[in-house]
This record gives sequence, structure tokens and C-alpha cells, in this order.
Amino acid sequence: MKTYVQQIMLGSVTSKEAQARETLQKIKAAGYDGLELNSFMIHPTGLLVRAMTRAAGMPTGRGGSLDWHGLLKDAGLGVVSLHSDLGALERDAAAVAAEAKSFGTDRVVITGMYRFDYADGPAVRELAGRLNKAGEAMKAEGVELLYHNHNVELLPLGNGKRAYDLLIDGTDPATVGFEFDSYWFTDGGADAKAWMRRLGSRMKLWHVTDRGSRQKGPAMTPILKADSMELGTGNMDLDGLLDIARENGVGNVILESHRNWIDRDPVRSLETSAVWLNARR
Repeated sequence: MKTYVQQIMLGSVTSKEAQARETLQKIKAAGYDGLELNSFMIHPTGLLVRAMTRAAGMPTGRGGSLDWHGLLKDAGLGVVSLHSDLGALERDAAAVAAEAKSFGTDRVVITGMYRFDYADGPAVRELAGRLNKAGEAMKAEGVELLYHNHNVELLPLGNGKRAYDLLIDGTDPATVGFEFDSYWFTDGGADAKAWMRRLGSRMKLWHVTDRGSRQKGPAMTPILKADSMELGTGNMDLDGLLDIARENGVGNVILESHRNWIDRDPVRSLETSAVWLNARR
């Protein structure tokens, strides 16, 4: 099993070259094999994108102008996949594929669509068709297209179906695979294990974080806010999830925890999670 860190965790600690080098060295020392890159973090981005990600608690930082090819090579880290957006693939699939291959990966990942109505069945079916076309274009370039879920894909569409059902059923296994995020489906109240079993061999990558709470002090109600936690410190059955991922043939695990890091330090957080991961290689 190879382990990676999602680049979105690193915006606050990779804004300058020296800082980025130090962060990547610590990731290597913790035992990770590399990163999962985001296209909007390896290129300069506008103020709007930075503001949106900061509002979501995941600042992208100002590392888009850095030489990520050189930084990763110097740190001895690889790249498992490149996160892009569907619009970019539809505009120029060859360019997206070429960038992915320049980092040594043959996988491009599309995340859940921004401001998209996943409760609209016809729109979700249309999205599946768009993914099929994009997947065909990427396959022609020697790159595999994967879809990454959050929890919005759990919206019900009637007849016991959810948006994720339509995306699974409406996409071609020959051209569209899945990067499954067990945290988001658990957070949405779903049985992540059941969905992983349903994906089977179509599940190519696994996004993992733990889930629990760090809230301290008196609460207004008995309900505690759930947090993304370091691996092994929350209440998810990570070992059970890992067993299914392995049964599905998944060999690459990507850590992505969100904002509630130990001492607000993403590096300390990923180092803590590495202990759990390294014990299960």
C-alpha cells in the first residue's frame, strides 16, 4: 500500500519555496510516498478562488507559482493523481492529460461539481454523460478519469435512488472510475462500506480521514459538532474500510483531513495520521 497527502491540506505551509521544501521533506520523513495534486494549486490562482477555499477552511495559499516538478523531485515524492475540473477536460483534454503525465501519473480526478443540483435527476444523468465523454477523451490520451465524491451525491432522487446511484449506473466502467471518500459518505449518514462494496473494482483510489469531535467545554445542547480527525483518533472503522479497499484492488490511499488539525498545524496532523498508515502497509 502506498500513501499520499492531498495537496489541499498544504496551502498554509507551501506558500514560499523554502517553506514548501521543508513541508515536503517532513512528508517524506513521515513515510508518505507523495502527493495528490490540485490543478488550482500548481498554477497561480485568482483572488476569488483563494477566497472561496479559505472560506471553506482549506486555504490554497500562494504556492501556485512554485516549481512543483522540481520540488517533488528534490523531495523524492511521487504523484498519485491530478485533481482537475470537468470544464478544463471538456475544453482541452489533451492539455490536462499532458500535465498529469508530466508529473508521472496516469490518473485525473474530477471532484463534485460546484453549485450543481444533485437532487435534479435529469441533470445528474446529463453529468454522467459528460463524464463518459470526458473519460473517452482522457482514455485516448492514455489517462484514466476518476470521479471523487463528497456527501452531496447522497441526495435522494426517488425510487430509493440517490445521485451517486445514477453516476455509477450511468457511467461506462471502461472509461470512468471512482476515487471514493469514505469520510464524506459517513458524514452524510451513509454506510461507506456498502458503497465501497458496490463500487468494487471501479474504486481505484481511497480518500481517508477519521471522524470524531474535539469540542471542549459546555455545549448548548448534547449534540457535538463532528470534526475531521487524524487517523486512529476518531470513531470510524478504518480497518474495516481498509479491508474492503484492498479487496477492491486499491493500492493507493490518500489522506485528506480538514482544518481541525492538531494545534492548527497540517504537518503535525499528517504526521500523526502517518503512524496509523505506516502500521498497515
